[in-house]
Amino acid sequence: MISTGSFSAAARELGYTQSGVSQQVAALERLVGASLFDRPGGPRPVRLTDIGEAFLPHADAVIARLHAAESDVAALATGQVGSLRVGVLQSVGARVLPGLLSRFLESWPGVEAHITPALEPRHLLVGVERGELDLAFVNLPLPPGPFLTRHLFHDPYVFVTSTSSELAGRDHVSLEDIARLPLIGWRADADHAQIVDLFTGLPHRPRFPYRFDDNPTLQGCVAAGLAHALLPWLTLDPDHPGTRLIPVVPPVQPRHLVAVWHEDMHQTAPAAAFLDAAADSLNNLEVAGP
Repeated sequence: MISTGSFSAAARELGYTQSGVSQQVAALERLVGASLFDRPGGPRPVRLTDIGEAFLPHADAVIARLHAAESDVAALATGQVGSLRVGVLQSVGARVLPGLLSRFLESWPGVEAHITPALEPRHLLVGVERGELDLAFVNLPLPPGPFLTRHLFHDPYVFVTSTSSELAGRDHVSLEDIARLPLIGWRADADHAQIVDLFTGLPHRPRFPYRFDDNPTLQGCVAAGLAHALLPWLTLDPDHPGTRLIPVVPPVQPRHLVAVWHEDMHQTAPAAAFLDAAADSLNNLEVAGP
């Protein structure tokens, strides 16, 4: 009305009827509790009252915020901005996450990725169940819960020994041979039990004089000759100068790494893209396995 000088001209410019514009102005003035426009009638143009002049900057600010809100909503709907909360185990964090995160953020620069590390899968599953995590990378089996999964990686178990050990020259080693050796394992009972279960049915039961939470510490102790280990390949540094990774023949059942999310949560575009990127990264790792 200010630039056009009349309600009828403003209505034509905005694509409304004149009565529609008049009704909206009347409603706004009722809300403000004062007259915003001076309507002299006849050929004289409509002008703002003093109160209207004072109100105009606030109206412009509200309109600008509404346009900004529309842009934010559109960006969120398309996944251009937002946040992604991902839980990872040690092995995924060390071997996969740095390259994966860099690759993801190149394609989704507006998304804030929040990474939660954990030593045991159960801690991450609690986060998924409570809605605190959008995705988590854990190994099977899963306890009962509201979980959906996607397979990511068959992680083979390998024998780990010191480069100074007489076993370091072997091309492969059997599970029966490993059962006779002192081993280093994990402190987490569930993960440790999975390794112990691999020896079920053998005449010898493995001994674990040392157990640790930290994968690099565990591999360092093997390098120092304290004992040997049977561990998933992804948990190890294959370039560690003090250890040698030797295939187990015949192979034992691998560790199954999966992505988990809550069955009632909508998977956003960034979460789906992160999951696809993780699967691709792990597929490339699988080719480089022992």
